[in-house]
Amino acid sequence: MTIHAPSGTTSFEACLRLFERYPLAITLDAADGGSLSMVLVSHAAGSAGFFVLTQVRDDLFVIRSWNRHDGVDHRIRPGEPVPGPIRQLIAGGMPVPHNGALLGWISDNQVTAVLAVHCRPPEPWDEPVTAPEIRVMPMAGTSEPLHWPPFTASPLDDGRLWEYVQWGEIVDLVPLIARSAGCVFWVPSPDRRSARHGCVAVVGNLPADEYWLPAGVYMDHWTLREGIQPPPVGRLLTRPGVVDLADALS
Repeated sequence: MTIHAPSGTTSFEACLRLFERYPLAITLDAADGGSLSMVLVSHAAGSAGFFVLTQVRDDLFVIRSWNRHDGVDHRIRPGEPVPGPIRQLIAGGMPVPHNGALLGWISDNQVTAVLAVHCRPPEPWDEPVTAPEIRVMPMAGTSEPLHWPPFTASPLDDGRLWEYVQWGEIVDLVPLIARSAGCVFWVPSPDRRSARHGCVAVVGNLPADEYWLPAGVYMDHWTLREGIQPPPVGRLLTRPGVVDLADALS
């Protein structure tokens, strides 16, 4: 999805539009003087490339490669010319929801899958680079054709991600979870391969204004495809490292 900037719009103005239109993609970096940033994914070369766009000041944006060894590091100021590839990236790159976002896929006013966003930029310089991803975790017991998102296998390859948000088929679960202490938990994977591996356990149905989040366990879709079902919620919550998401997200 492009930002569809009007003809004649400069790259600086296009950056401003990105931050105005996609607040769910913005990260506030308190350690960097309160700068704002977002991750962009571009498929211009036929495969996904990731970049970090940062608003350093009111009159300065910087765009860098996700993997700093890839070399893109360009400043964008009002009125200054921008190379063609950078212009195309700004105009055609799709924002990625911010790191730590928890989204819900809605079917018949019910959340049937949780989308966990992982896109923390690598720090320091030599840290192994892990690409951004959105893990789709359907509710255990649901069937793929009827209840899973159409982009389940590759969310960041679907250019309609933000259209789904606009249509109300993807919602931000954080406001609901933040006011539901003791109800929604992150359960890490027993083998602790990565902080990205685990499941979401919901204790009790949670109603919101436009949808509801059913009680159950939301697991990585690849695990469900293999026919693996989760233990009961009560047993999951006895595992070490369980986090009440109301505390973590508030």
